[in-house]
Amino acid sequence: MYQYIIRRFLQFIPMLLALSIIVFGLAKAAPGDPFSGKILDPEVGMEVYEKQRAELGLDKPIPVQYVRWAGKILQGSFGESIAYKGRSVESLIQERFLNTVYLGLFALFITLLVAIPIGIYSARHPYSLLDYGSTTFGFFGLAVPNFFFGLVVIYLFSIKLGWFPAQGTISSNKLTGFAEFKDRIHHMILPGLTLGLASTASYMRYMRSEVMDVLGSDFIRTAKAKGMSNNNVLYKHTLRNALIPVITLLGMELGPLLGGAIITEQVFNFPGIGTLFIGSVINRDYPVVMAITLLLGVAILVGNLLADIFYSIVDPRIRYD
Repeated sequence: MYQYIIRRFLQFIPMLLALSIIVFGLAKAAPGDPFSGKILDPEVGMEVYEKQRAELGLDKPIPVQYVRWAGKILQGSFGESIAYKGRSVESLIQERFLNTVYLGLFALFITLLVAIPIGIYSARHPYSLLDYGSTTFGFFGLAVPNFFFGLVVIYLFSIKLGWFPAQGTISSNKLTGFAEFKDRIHHMILPGLTLGLASTASYMRYMRSEVMDVLGSDFIRTAKAKGMSNNNVLYKHTLRNALIPVITLLGMELGPLLGGAIITEQVFNFPGIGTLFIGSVINRDYPVVMAITLLLGVAILVGNLLADIFYSIVDPRIRYD
């Protein structure tokens, strides 16, 4: 397993190189630069703006700009933000990154807490009332866009009922300890539900399908014929096999979960990577945009590696030689 992990990390090197080229190329292919979308001060000569572009290296050829950018990344720096003058890109990401991670983990926790039990029950009791209800919810969750669902829950649970706050991460910076933790969870419930809606619907359908497929296998019928109880059949044999496709989905979900928070955070004015990304796109702050996009790509690669590792934990028969 350790050798496999080392090999996978070595494979990350050419993949990250290709990813960095694609990210940089897409950013440079976008029209304009950080100064083209702003109203230029008529009292300031164009030579001032040209000097600023030269200081940022925007007057250099594209390959030279890429080499300079990649060189800074290898030194552990993503450069300086253009919109937030004097601020490093990594400091901007660092102060918001944990908010997005906590929101993503909270949404994933809600997803697994709801989807797996309901998926198992639907598989064991097909065509029951709960099964039809979960199917309807699945279609609803996949069809409704996150931003629309977010606006609905804000209207119902924040404006009308007043149960949850509509924006922010905490009510007061003076809170500490358990009171702070409880307040942060209170703020994350609505965006967490919104972010996890589509994932919950997908996981329920996957879990139902996989459990039903495994329950119809020959080894399950053999286990039942030997007198094994239904609970032992379910938890010792069925779930181990049914969880493997779900783990694959989990590994692929890490990057999109953080990326999906971009829209959700914007709806709830949640100070995370999403709101930083949207603001950077509007301001053409390309160093921040490229850094966040590259980090999301790395998250997908790490998620796939974690999925491979969890395969062998769930099913001991899987080994990587």
